[in-house]
Amino acid sequence: MERRAFLGVAAGGLLAAPLAAEGQSSVKVPRVGYLASDLVRGPQRLPEAFRQGLRDLGYVEGRNLVIEYRDAEGKLERLPALAAELVALKVDVIFCPGTQHTMAARQATTTVPIVFADIDDPISRRLVASLARPGGNVTGLANLNTDIFGKRLELLKQTVPGFKQAVLLWQPSYLPQRAKDDIHKQAESSARAQGVQLKFVAVEKPDELETAFADMGRARVGGVIVFGGIMMILERARIAELAARNGVPATYPMSEFVDAGGLMSYAPNVADNFRRAAGYVDKILKGTKPADLPVEQTAKLELVINLKTAKALGLTIPPAVLARADQVIE
Repeated sequence: MERRAFLGVAAGGLLAAPLAAEGQSSVKVPRVGYLASDLVRGPQRLPEAFRQGLRDLGYVEGRNLVIEYRDAEGKLERLPALAAELVALKVDVIFCPGTQHTMAARQATTTVPIVFADIDDPISRRLVASLARPGGNVTGLANLNTDIFGKRLELLKQTVPGFKQAVLLWQPSYLPQRAKDDIHKQAESSARAQGVQLKFVAVEKPDELETAFADMGRARVGGVIVFGGIMMILERARIAELAARNGVPATYPMSEFVDAGGLMSYAPNVADNFRRAAGYVDKILKGTKPADLPVEQTAKLELVINLKTAKALGLTIPPAVLARADQVIE
């Protein structure tokens, strides 16, 4: 959908709610802020999953709920100002899809409730005091599966003949030092346990991706594990294309990479997180304090495989791996 069309739909929803409220002025219509990084280029199933979760709880956007969208349009440096706008609008709660959104919102307010749907480590980022008792104005759902790297590595090892070397491709600047240290430790431990040589390759800007994949192709690495991050997600189609062009098998942090032509993803069902986050919003709108709502962990991990990409890479997916797949793209 083109950006103008999307924003037109969003604006229509925002206009409808005040009109609906005018006829029942004694009833306060809740206002939810949605702090987005890129509503147009981001995975479309995610905002829809959040809205569907709200609908399931009886909230109809434009009738008994206003959603104030603020979209950074891929320019993450805009997130703090957009978060401040939502605070100035006096929304009842701010919904934040990811880590950097939540950090920006938390910098903007210590009083307006904030719900996150997909962040890595809320404790090391000092967003919550503990998972059981967040203690402040922030809560939600986190991806804390510490063994996920090992499982992605295992999938590559089972799929790629003679698999001996792997690359972890990541954007370390968006991670706090403690999280970076933990990732290094966990990834290196998993690689040693599986007898795989591991190299970390940092990519901070989109224009660095082509060189990174060209280097991996020339080195004939066994495979690459693409770590999450907003930049990686927005560049998912380009990353999948570069991996294919350079003959590099890869696993990805979201199924959208596989939809775009990537080989496979083993990742949390983030759409389920967005849907469940609506439940947090509902509880907060009904009076529960975020400090008293425990942080939940991602419940579902899904394996998605693209057989067309496997064939182009000259790979045959083993039956044991196919049997584990939640979705196979022919």
